Amino acid sequence: MGAHRFLAFDLGASSGRGFLGRLDGHRLSVSEVSRFGNGMAPIRGGLYWNVVELLQQIVRGIEACGSSGQRPESIGIDTWGVDFGLLASDGGLVSLPRAYRDPRLDGAMEGFLEMVPREKVYQLTGIQVIRLNTLYQLHAMVRDEWPLLKCATDLLMMPDLFNYLLTGEKRAEFTIATTSQLYNPITDTWAGELFDALRLPLGIMQEIVQPGTVVGTLDADIGQQTGMGALPVVATASHDTAAAVAAVPAEGQDWAYISSGTWSLMGVESEQPIIGAESLSLNLSNEGGVNRTFRVLKNISGLWLVQQCRQAWAGEKLHSYEELMEYAAEAGGFDSIIEPDHPDFVNPPDMPAAIQEFCRQTGQLAPEGMGDTLRCVLVSLALKYRLVLDQLRRVYPHPINRVHVIGGGSRNELLCQLTADATGLPVLAGPAEATVIGNLLVQAMGLGYLTSLQQLREVVRSSFELKRYEPRDTAGWESAYQRLQDLQVRL
Repeated sequence: MGAHRFLAFDLGASSGRGFLGRLDGHRLSVSEVSRFGNGMAPIRGGLYWNVVELLQQIVRGIEACGSSGQRPESIGIDTWGVDFGLLASDGGLVSLPRAYRDPRLDGAMEGFLEMVPREKVYQLTGIQVIRLNTLYQLHAMVRDEWPLLKCATDLLMMPDLFNYLLTGEKRAEFTIATTSQLYNPITDTWAGELFDALRLPLGIMQEIVQPGTVVGTLDADIGQQTGMGALPVVATASHDTAAAVAAVPAEGQDWAYISSGTWSLMGVESEQPIIGAESLSLNLSNEGGVNRTFRVLKNISGLWLVQQCRQAWAGEKLHSYEELMEYAAEAGGFDSIIEPDHPDFVNPPDMPAAIQEFCRQTGQLAPEGMGDTLRCVLVSLALKYRLVLDQLRRVYPHPINRVHVIGGGSRNELLCQLTADATGLPVLAGPAEATVIGNLLVQAMGLGYLTSLQQLREVVRSSFELKRYEPRDTAGWESAYQRLQDLQVRL
C-alpha cells in the first residue's frame, strides 16, 4: 500500500493547529503545518468565538499545505464540544457563536430542569448534567427572548459549522452531536421532547452522520484560493475527545482513559450506552465514539486550573509550564485539597485567590506561593481521577487494570505520576497529539484505507512511543482521598 496524506485541523479553546499526516502501510507520521491562537472574545459582557478569524486560519493552513507540495487526499476538523453556530435562511451566520463560559448561562440549567426533571433529561440523552451543555445554552436564549433566535433556521455544532463554511453542506457528525444533550442514543435521533420543552422546531437540526463520512468538497472559491480544488472534507471524529479516544493505543477492554488538556475527560469505552439509576446518580455521560461506540465518561476541570494560575502570575513573569511543574514537585505534601469542579473555579478573575479562599472556607490551610498552589491543584486532580475511576467501576462490566493518559497533559510527568500514585494503577502516557492522530486516522477509515477501530489503534501502537508510570509513593493518598470524599459530601 502506498503512502496516503490527510490534513487535520484541531481547534481548541485556546489554540488551533493544522497537521499533515502520512500513512505508509501501518505507520503514521505527522508534521505541523500551522498553529494559531484562539480564545473567547469578550464583547459587551458576553463571550464569543471569532469563527471568521478561525476560518481564515484554516484556509491559510490549507494553503500552506498546498504550497509545500504535499497534497492531502482529504481534510477533517475537530473542535471542543457543546458550542454551536446559528444560520439564517440565507445561509449566513446569525451572529458570532457564544462560548460555553458565557455569563448568560447563569441559572439556565436550573431553570430548564424545573420544566423537565433531571431524571427525564438523563433518560432521554444519557449525558452528564452540566451547565455548559448546548441544551441549557438554548434555554438561556429562549428565556432571555434573544431576538436573533427567531431568525435562525439551522443549528450547527462547531465542527459541523466549519465543514459547512468550507463546503456549503449541512450535516451533524455523531460524536459532536452527542455532546449537546439533545441527542437520544437509544433511538439514534434528536430528542424531540426536549425541543418541545424549549419551544424550538426540531427542523433546525441536521441529519446525523457517522465519523468518516465525506460531507462534501471545498467550496469552489476556497478550492481555487488554496490550489486544492475539490478536496474532500470528511466529518472525522469531530469532537476532539472522540478523536483522542479513537487514538488510545489500547487492547482489550480492561482500561480507562483520561484525555488530558484544558479539560480532563475520564472514562471507558462501551459498545452500548450505560443509562440507568446508577449512572444518573454518578452524573456520567454517554458520548459517541468511532464505530458507534460510546464513551462513558465524566468531564473534570483539568489543566484549566493550572493555565489560569499561570495567567494570574504573569504580571511578575510568564513562567514556562516546565518551571511551574518544578515548583510543584518541590512542594510535596497534602496540606490543601480542592474540588476541581466547584463553581468557584469556572472562570474566576484570580484563580490562585479563588483556590486560597476555597481552602479557607473548607477549614484548610490556604496554599501560599506558586509551588504550594500548584501542588494543591495537581494532587486534587489526581484524587478526582481516583474518585471518577471508582464511579466508573460501579457501572462498567469489565475490570479496569490500567489508565491511558492521552493529549497534551500526557507530557505532564508530575501529574501522570501523581495519577498512578493516587489510583494505584499503571499509567501509560501518550500519544500527546492523540486528537490530531485520531482525526487523521478516522479520515483514513472514511476513505477506506483502514477497516476498523482495532486496525486504527494498531497503527497508533506501531507509530508512537508510550511512557509508563508505576504507582510508587502511596503514603498519604488514602487519607487524602478520604478528605476529598468528605468535601464531596459537604459541598
